[in-house]
Amino acid sequence: MPAELIRIVSRDSPMALAQVERVRAELALLHPGIATTVLPVKTTGDKWMGDLGQVDGKGAFTKEVDAAILAGEADLAVHCVKDVPSDRPLPAGTVFAAFLERDDLRDALVHPAGLTLDRLPPGTRVGTSSVRRIAQLAAAYPHLTCVPIRGNANSRLAKLERGEADALLLAVAGLHRIGRADVIAQVVPVDVLMPPLGAGVLALQCREQDTALIDTVSGLGHPDTHREMLAERTLLHVLQAHCNSPIAGYARAERGGDLSLRASVFTPDGKVALNAHEWAGRLDPATLGTSVAVTLLRQGARELIDTIPH
Repeated sequence: MPAELIRIVSRDSPMALAQVERVRAELALLHPGIATTVLPVKTTGDKWMGDLGQVDGKGAFTKEVDAAILAGEADLAVHCVKDVPSDRPLPAGTVFAAFLERDDLRDALVHPAGLTLDRLPPGTRVGTSSVRRIAQLAAAYPHLTCVPIRGNANSRLAKLERGEADALLLAVAGLHRIGRADVIAQVVPVDVLMPPLGAGVLALQCREQDTALIDTVSGLGHPDTHREMLAERTLLHVLQAHCNSPIAGYARAERGGDLSLRASVFTPDGKVALNAHEWAGRLDPATLGTSVAVTLLRQGARELIDTIPH
């Protein structure tokens, strides 16, 4: 295999493949002489339509991709950071080589008539299987009814058309990636629906021994996004959260270099919310993530997380 060929492994969903195309395009601009090829794989998470807690949680979306990297079948993996487990380290022998610049981290409401959350009538069935969204909707809009819906964004939109739900909540970034921003009725503010940690960010993973490849793709990385991801993933690691934990939050790097991290831990019914928000200036992002996690733990986050089945 020529050194100038990079084999990229990814989930085989339309959105995942669109994300790979972004990486390929940016690599082509940065290194015109390098060719890329794509190895699509279907993950357990894509095949399983039930509770993710029964199939290794978020790891269900990454283990087949990890296996391809570790077996030498591929050189580079493209992940949505929000789908990569953070209660455990990356598989031994692999590293994140770059975090691409963050896209929109907010949620979008999709409604056929273009209604916003504030205008949805009582009993409206909102399709989502996200415990984070369910908890926050229950707190802010108790008159709405969440109905479980899984699958990639295209299949969820098809289920909406078939009447399996009256509205959907999907990621703004994901809808843009698959060219379906036209269906967005409302971009929901983060003070209404706080996003999942890692939202809107693509990460490039490879074998840690492939130093030449790391040097090649590191130019795609975005320094501010890297700091945000280090803070967010440290927070989740310290909390030891699982896939059924209603946890939300985001870090934000300001132009002056200051970094902030806001996070919340909810009960599944949204009746209890533990909140923390701290600034770190130019301090180590991992220190900020740890500090915010400790603040939440002091409020009772450990007990709350441990009482949720997974």
